[in-house]
Amino acid sequence: MTDEELLIDSNEYLKSGIHIGTKFKTKYMKNFIYKTRPDGLSVLNLKKIDERIAIAANLLANYNPEDILFVSRRENGWKALKLLNKLTGIKIINGRYPPGMLTNPNLEIFCEPKILFACDPWPDKNAVQDAMKAGIPIIGLCDTNNESNNLDFVIPANNKGKKSVGLIVYLIAREYMRKKNMLRGDEELKEPIEDFVEE
Repeated sequence: MTDEELLIDSNEYLKSGIHIGTKFKTKYMKNFIYKTRPDGLSVLNLKKIDERIAIAANLLANYNPEDILFVSRRENGWKALKLLNKLTGIKIINGRYPPGMLTNPNLEIFCEPKILFACDPWPDKNAVQDAMKAGIPIIGLCDTNNESNNLDFVIPANNKGKKSVGLIVYLIAREYMRKKNMLRGDEELKEPIEDFVEE
């Protein structure tokens, strides 16, 4: 596979550790696993990761920023989501998801996004469950140990690493902005990948 076919140079993917899974693997994720290393860690298929980031960005581009909600309970995604919000206007929740936000119209914070993106369906499970109840499609970043039965679309990836999550959000921001004509043609983001990564 040549780098021209990928969203970004394969070395950037490898450097971020996006393909390094955990020692535990669920039946949901076996189709995305390329091999298991001698140390027991699973390795995700880089081509599938890249394809699915591109599909997710295309899917998100069908929605206006105010209709998209990204959630990240884990701190490894907070910096990336803040920058995504600043660049695109996409709504985000960093940290604890407020219960009932998607299901209880009596709450002041009630909102009705048309699609949800969870950085890790396990710590973000309350948002995922509410989105399911509200009939909102869900995209989730899933490591080899995740269950994906409640998701509509899976992006296989190391969702524990800050570099890996930062790179995915960077690529989604860039592709979303290109599709929405916020960037011209193959124009790159002015913000480097490093700006999306937690210190």
